[in-house]
This record gives sequence, C-alpha cells and structure tokens, in this order.
Amino acid sequence: MRHFTLPKDGGIIEKNIPSGILHGHEKIVTNIFDLETNACGAVADVIIEEIRKFDAAAAGRPFKLGLTTGKTPASLYRILAGRYKNGEVSFKDVEVFSIDEYYPVHKSEMQSRNYRLHSEFLNLIDIKEENIHIPDATIPNDQINAYCDKFDKKARNMDLLVIGVGENGQVGFNEAGSSELSRTRTVLLSYASRKRQAKNFNGMISDTPTMAITLGISTMMTASRIILMAFGEGKTEVVKNIVEDDVSSSCPASYFQRHDNISMYVDETAASLLTRLVAPWCIGPCEWTPKFRRKAVIWLCQKVGKPILKLTNSDYLENSLEELLDLYGPFDKINIDVFNDLQHTITGWPGGKPNADDSTRPVPSSPFPKKVLIFSPHPDDDVISMGGTFIRLVHQGHNVHIAYETSGDVAVHDDVVLQHMDAAFELGFENQFGNVRKLIESKVPGEPEPRELLAIKAAIRRSEAKGAVRSFGLDTKNNVHFLNLPFYESGGVTKLPCSQVDVDIIKKLMAEVAPDQIYMAGDLADPHGTHRVCTEAALEALEQLKEEGAEWASECNVWLYRGAWMEWELGRVDMAIPLSPEEVVEKRYAIYHHLSQKDIVPFPGDDPREFWQRAEDRTQSTANQYDALGMAEYQAIEVFVKLQ
Repeated sequence: MRHFTLPKDGGIIEKNIPSGILHGHEKIVTNIFDLETNACGAVADVIIEEIRKFDAAAAGRPFKLGLTTGKTPASLYRILAGRYKNGEVSFKDVEVFSIDEYYPVHKSEMQSRNYRLHSEFLNLIDIKEENIHIPDATIPNDQINAYCDKFDKKARNMDLLVIGVGENGQVGFNEAGSSELSRTRTVLLSYASRKRQAKNFNGMISDTPTMAITLGISTMMTASRIILMAFGEGKTEVVKNIVEDDVSSSCPASYFQRHDNISMYVDETAASLLTRLVAPWCIGPCEWTPKFRRKAVIWLCQKVGKPILKLTNSDYLENSLEELLDLYGPFDKINIDVFNDLQHTITGWPGGKPNADDSTRPVPSSPFPKKVLIFSPHPDDDVISMGGTFIRLVHQGHNVHIAYETSGDVAVHDDVVLQHMDAAFELGFENQFGNVRKLIESKVPGEPEPRELLAIKAAIRRSEAKGAVRSFGLDTKNNVHFLNLPFYESGGVTKLPCSQVDVDIIKKLMAEVAPDQIYMAGDLADPHGTHRVCTEAALEALEQLKEEGAEWASECNVWLYRGAWMEWELGRVDMAIPLSPEEVVEKRYAIYHHLSQKDIVPFPGDDPREFWQRAEDRTQSTANQYDALGMAEYQAIEVFVKLQ
C-alpha cells in the first residue's frame, strides 16, 4: 500500500544550512519527517545503534530501555519487531521498562499497558522474561506506595527512554500540573484524561480506570538519552509548546527542555506550527514557488494586520522577506500577483461553469455535466466536511455519487440502538428490545462488540446517511454506495490491516462510475486513523486503475477536503467554494440527519461543539480570512487542495 503525503510546493532549502541555524528556534532539537513511519524508522535506527554499541558484559548489566504505549509508538514496534526478525538486532541483553499502567488492572486484560506492550512488541522479540519491567497493577492498595518506590529505583538511569507525547503534553500519566520532582507513583486520572482513555474501553468512561501508575518526571530525567515522539494534526499545538515555548507545568513534556541529551521526532503534520514550517524564510533561503509566495504573503498579512494590496516595502523588509523582494519584487508587483492568484481559487462552480472561459478557473468547463465520486470515510464526513460543495454539485446538475467507505458502526451509542428498537416496536414490528438489551449487556470491555449489535448500528448509520443526501435531492437508490470496507470491521476501536481486498472494492466502484472528479478526505488527524487508511486505499485503487490502462483514470482530478477540526491553510488552497446563508442552513439540515452522532457520540474528543457547529465555525473562519486579505465577503467558504 502506497503511503499518502500532502504535495510539497516550495519551502526552505536545508542543504548547507548549519545545524545551529536550522534548529535555532528550537529548545529541543527536532527531526521532521514527511511520514510517521519514516520518523519511527529513524527512531528504530537510534535504538538499534544504542543497543549494538552497548557492552553489557563490561557494564555488568543489560541495556536499560524505557518504552511508552499507545498509538504513537505502534509503528515503531512493528519496525523493531521486523528488524529483529530479519536478524538486525537482538534484545537478549536488553531490559525494558514500561512507563505507566492503569490501576488496578490485571496484565491479562486487553486494555492494560502490559497486554498491549506484549502483544505489539515483547512477544515478537527475544527478550528475557526477567528483563521485562511493567508496573504491576494488582498490588494491594496498602502496599502500592512501597512498590512504586522499589520500581522507581529500578527504573532510574535508563540508557535510552523513548516516549510518546499526549495531546496536552502529558508523558506517561504525568498530566498538567505534575511536578518536575515527581517520582514513580499512583495518580488519580482526571475526567478529561479518562475521557481520552475511554476509547480503549468501548467508549465507556464508566469502565475506564480512575487511577494509574506512572514514572515521574524526575525519574525520566535520569535517563542518559531521551527521545520524544509526536505525530498527526492532533499534536500540532503541543509540539510547538514543547519545542519553542517556555517550560510550563501545564505542558509536562516541556520539562525535558532541561535535559542535555534529548531530541524530538515528528511528522510534518505535527510540526506544522514550528517556525521552520510556518515561516522558513526567517531561517534560511527558500524555493519560491507561486504557492509558497502566496503562503509568505498571507503570513505577512496576518502578522501586520493588513490586506494583501496594502502591504508596503517596509512590511516585507522588516519581516525577513527580503529574499522574496529580491527575486520577485518590487513589493507592489508581488502584492498584485498574489492577490490575483488567491482570487482565482474562488469559484461558485465546483464542477466547472458550462460554456465559460475557464483559463483562470480551478475547474475546466467541460465536460458538463461531470461524473463526480465523493468518498466519505464515515457516513457523515461528506456533509460535515464538504456539504455545501456536495449540495452545489447536485443542484448544478452533475451526476454525483457518494461512497461511504466504512460502516461507522462503533460510533453509535447503545442507547441510540435501544431507542430505534423502541420505535420499531411502536410501529408494529416484532419487539426486539429485550433481545438487543441482552446483546448490549453481553459486551466485554476491550473485546469486539457482538456482530449482531454492530449490524444494527451500521443500519442506523446507513439510514441517516441516506436521509442526509436525500434532503438535497440525491438519488439514494442509484447514487449512494455503502462499501463496508473490511479493514474497519474489527468490532472495536483498533482496526484490521488494510489489504488488497479493501482496494478491490473501491476499484470496482471507480470503474463503474468512471468519474471526472473525485473528492476524498485529505486530513491526517490520526496517522493510524480511518481517514488516512481510507484515503490511501482510494488513491491506491486509482493508481492501480491507471496502471491497468483505464483512460478516464488519467484524466480524473482528485480534490482533497479536510474534516471538522482543521482546515487547509490558504497557502495550499486550489479551490474555494463560497456558500450563501441559505446554503449554510441547507448543509446544517443535512448534518442534522446524523442523529446518532449528536450529543452522545462516543468518540467526540475534547471539543464540546456538535459537528454542525464545528463545520460552520470552520467555514465561516475561512471566509473571514479571505475577507481580511481583501477578497469579497462571503458567509462561509469550503476549500480544497488538488492532488496533482
């Protein structure tokens, strides 16, 4: 499966830039990679090198390696296990320390850190059982303090500590407010922390432990070398806090700025707020493509609080953009060029305007009408992320097909299922309420949900999706496709590997529709999440069809939208679709049809807003940005990046 990365367009020319200048804004040296898997590969290189050069016989002890659990190191463990299998490294002389564990929990429980670390890594290598140290969460409460003291002494002075960082800067279960002097101890988990961890307990916060055991900050700081890891859009803010901001107890990982042998490994998405990516012209020479020039000018506008056409020569000179002036000046020419470039992204015709001059439009006028295929990872991403554009394409007469790639079944709360069973009975159907309640009560935390229950939840989401698109006139009989990709159907939060079986399902639909345009999710909020997997599977299907000689596939344009949490930065945008107040309301009504995702959705994250609110706030914010730059004022704007 080919990995998806966002297209690069200009940027800093790192060659020949001294390391001190390249990392000049960083308090922790940060290594940025295009993909999370490449970052993990580099961390694996470090671990293997450190193990190889360590002389266990001379030291009289094994190499002490501290490890984290969770989503962040999942790829790292797969890579390390693969390299062990290939004979590149042995773990016979390695001692592993896990940095945390829920309390109380038995090591055999699937949600435990112990179980995950063994299943994802330790069971796949040649480490000795006596060299595995994971906090024992079965120790009685009256003995736990003494146990933590003993564990703390063992865990100190590790040779290498590899830690994944949480979205709020937590390391292990050291949450905001943790002391720099803290040692291994039990901690009470906050409601916010339990809410995050509930995804490992079928979304049920009531089943999530209230306590945990964690190594303290001071214990971690005794390690000879520390590596921090963070990947995905959800880590952008915290990476900036850790790398460039001041030390603060509100971001415990920032304490590691005081360690003398520490580095951070991130992907480009997580690093997107660092100066190296936000304003690389402040660091060194750049490749000034048209989009990169637009990025710089928009940054300058936001920094000085002016629209594009009011920028002055001094604005450029005083904000490190003299190279741009030298290459493409004078300043007023740059202003006009960027203004026109940004203005040409705006169109009311996402499928192309028939019989019109399309020389400056993002979409060609012909053919018209177009065959359009929209891919939605879950049964509501379509209307949440690009509902206004979807509605516009249908109303303008294009042959639009929507493909829901996964069932979305695990995101339906049990109470919603029971309510539907009640409704069916009230309508005169057989009373299944009791049977379904028994199914729900048979659920075991951490294990897949009963298949019969998931089938009901999937049916609920299908009915909602059809209701949403029916509200603006799409033919639900012929133009709505539920792909039910097998990788998703694990029955739990952790999904199965994506395979050629998934790709073939997508290929079949693509071949049937033979679209002129394809829309798909381009957000990378979770490197291991459904959106990324669905997008990579769809792109793989398209590439295979091209290789197999499908003529339409080479002519088809792929447009990427983002989800409800983040939007494309305007420097990347290729097409912007303005929405009227009436279209915003029509989009809202479509989102309303997804009733199972209102209020009690099991996995909403920390954002208390409902999906329709997030969607409207995002598109209105985009419209405000265009307005502030000197463009026309719109109620809302949806934006897209074209995959070349």
